[in-house]
Amino acid sequence: MANKQIKQTKKHTIVLASGVFDLLHLGHVKFLEEAKKTGGKNAELIVIVARDSTVAKRKGEKPIMPENQRRALVESLKVVDEAILGFEDFNIEKVVSKIKPDVIALGYDQESMARAVEKVIAEKNLPIKIVRIGKFGEDELNSSSEIKRKIIEEYARRS
Repeated sequence: MANKQIKQTKKHTIVLASGVFDLLHLGHVKFLEEAKKTGGKNAELIVIVARDSTVAKRKGEKPIMPENQRRALVESLKVVDEAILGFEDFNIEKVVSKIKPDVIALGYDQESMARAVEKVIAEKNLPIKIVRIGKFGEDELNSSSEIKRKIIEEYARRS
């Protein structure tokens, strides 16, 4: 019975996407929709949500929303099959080993992540496809940073 279940699971293409997802917005949703499409009809989308500590180390400041809330919001999206928190020690090799994705979808703004993923895939000679998902439109509120900036400007204007 267990073997049959494993075979059924293997029919799915596993797509892995990751991000901070602070102040969830339409750009995030479109990114995840496009990421899942890269896996084809029966794709399963697993999303890694960055830990607060990882974001603080990489961006110099903690996210506005706590990691558990960001993970729950991402997982509530119809397109997402599972959302999990990243490892405390941010290790791409561990993530790839645990999830075993067929495809890793990266956003237009994930340059350093792309280099790190490419390095692990090359070193381990893994059969994982990397796809880049482009930016969606020119709407200034397709970015958490831009949402934060607009809130600050609006607050200052009204004060």
